Amino acid sequence: MLPIHAVGIDLGTTYSCLAYLNEHGEPITIPNRDGELSTPSAVLFDGDQVIVGTEALRHSILYPHRVVMHAKRYMGHSTHRWQVQGKSYSPVDISTHVLKSLLHDARGRLGKVERAVITVPAQFSEVQRQATAEAGRRAGLTQVDIINEPVSAALCFVLGTEGAWFVELATDQRLLVVDLGGGTYDLTIVQYKKNQINVLASGGDLELGGIDWNQVLEKAIAKQYQKEFQIDPLADRESLQALALEVEQAKRSLSVRPKAALTCQAGGKRKTYQVEVGQFERLTKPLVDRMEQLTLQLLKDQNLGWAHVDVVLTTGGASRMPMVRQMLKRLSGRTLNTSLSPDQSIAHGAAYYAGMLIEKSVGIKSHLRPAAATRLQQFRHRSASARALGILVRNMETKEREPHYLLPPNSELPASVMQTFGTVVADQRRVHLRVIESGTAADAQYVELGTCLVEPLPPGLREGSEIEVTIRYDDQARVHVEAKVVETGQAAHAEIVRPENLMISAVPEEAETRDSEFLVKPVAAQAGAGSIKPPTAIPKAPAMEPATLDGADEPIPLCDRCDAALDPRGRCPKCDGPATLMVSRKDADKLRPPSPPAAPKPKVRSIPSPVSTINKSVAKSGPVSVPPLPSDDEILDLNQSAPVRKVVSPAPLPAQPKVKAPPLPATMKAPVAKPPLSTPAKKKPPQTGKAEAGEDDFWKMTE
Repeated sequence: MLPIHAVGIDLGTTYSCLAYLNEHGEPITIPNRDGELSTPSAVLFDGDQVIVGTEALRHSILYPHRVVMHAKRYMGHSTHRWQVQGKSYSPVDISTHVLKSLLHDARGRLGKVERAVITVPAQFSEVQRQATAEAGRRAGLTQVDIINEPVSAALCFVLGTEGAWFVELATDQRLLVVDLGGGTYDLTIVQYKKNQINVLASGGDLELGGIDWNQVLEKAIAKQYQKEFQIDPLADRESLQALALEVEQAKRSLSVRPKAALTCQAGGKRKTYQVEVGQFERLTKPLVDRMEQLTLQLLKDQNLGWAHVDVVLTTGGASRMPMVRQMLKRLSGRTLNTSLSPDQSIAHGAAYYAGMLIEKSVGIKSHLRPAAATRLQQFRHRSASARALGILVRNMETKEREPHYLLPPNSELPASVMQTFGTVVADQRRVHLRVIESGTAADAQYVELGTCLVEPLPPGLREGSEIEVTIRYDDQARVHVEAKVVETGQAAHAEIVRPENLMISAVPEEAETRDSEFLVKPVAAQAGAGSIKPPTAIPKAPAMEPATLDGADEPIPLCDRCDAALDPRGRCPKCDGPATLMVSRKDADKLRPPSPPAAPKPKVRSIPSPVSTINKSVAKSGPVSVPPLPSDDEILDLNQSAPVRKVVSPAPLPAQPKVKAPPLPATMKAPVAKPPLSTPAKKKPPQTGKAEAGEDDFWKMTE
């Protein structure tokens, strides 16, 4: 048996990186074919040839219609496509090409590579995690494991960085990992103990990253250029791409210099602008304020102050920006730990995690030496879910489906919740569950992960027969659903993969399925090791729309109204309507054809259920892209006030002693209120000749 290398991949929005552990357990970054340690996540399609990396960026101005970048921003948005040379590419397709390029360069040095750990933002939903894993499998990996990027950075810091391998921290510490990458802002609070790290909480924003700083400067320059020349450089793709590259280089320069120059050209005209750090900071202040709000909110939600944080650890390429570091220093009142490589630490931590998984697996031989293998074998890490997990239920008062969350966000993984439901009619034959995750912001909708259909139920079940439904996160935040008929002991299992998949978990069929009422209602929450406290505020996120991942082994999607198989376009031949999950409830009601008079149905006993505060807060805007299911397979929450118990619960944190904070140094004391001074005259940027017309107006605008 050949030894297996521990490989970690940082699949980034703007740059990607691959690393492995050498025989001594040290993380080594593998350069790409251009000799670079980080590869731009850009893909150029040149006929039948696919080019990834810096060469794709070089041609992005000449061929902007053939280059695709920032695919990670759209991961999980299955309807998003790029049309290039007559072909359609999804975010998974673009990510697959990036991973193929990284693995090709790695195989030239390591040989065969069939398994790897790929990093994802902590706020990624189950759909986005599965899409990332799918890209890895398409790139040639047979085993893909997932780890959150801030956790990966914490592993890199704890286990050793930049030549100081396996550095032991002197005491237990609580780390705040701040990861500002090209596309996302991730925050994670980690508790470190000897040979172990536990994730306490995560937060952040999937649409706040370095490219957002770029776009602010792009718009400011374009506005001034249009004012001077009456030409909009953003309207032309070539000019826009040229300006985007100039802005990226200027942003990097402003991280190490007080000023930088960039050139804008469009319509046959050309102008060079000089940007100072202060001007860039004023333009992007709303983004920094957003970072500050997210950071303070995470600590507030966990009832932690800065006195409870021992280390503020920064990583991610965009964390180099001075305004970001100044904000974090001002908030925390301490020096930041910037010992991690912003570009490589995520991949290094993923390589450590890959080594931990290999050493704990049976029947796999590692190439590590015994000392390194033993060290990784002893180390433990416990992650936490970033989102709440639950199911959709019907509110009998409003007649709307609302999220009913069983697992709150930041539950320690693996985590599981079991709740008992009951059938509402005699001889009920199936149960229909719609599994959801909460969003990542206070005003975001939930994400529908998928549908679990358990059928057929055993014949002859009496009304009120108990069915135990268990929903759980595994240690990589993947979702699993299990259902068990208490009376007969028959069980069904399903793993949620994508929202468009119909998860069919068959109980042994004993009789033909008859159309009947498929309604279930919760009976009581099951006792467990500890109680789950509902989250105080459940965010919502855009509902994911269905998509087909080529080459995947998928069940056939069925119509939610008549259970007929959908055609390749996603339309029901019987209902002659659009595919499910593609129209709103209002539109779906309009499109539904009139049905013939139905035979009287058996009476169903229903009890109005009080809706918890948390569910009401999410239901204000309502799910946008989730149409109503037929009334014969609903779930009514009749006992939401009953305590929900958790099967796997984290140990409670020890109470923090109240310690009086030492007095602040003189340089940090609160300023004494003084009468306002007159505003000094603003200093104009240095000019080396006759001022161009309109340039002063641009700097006044930015100030």
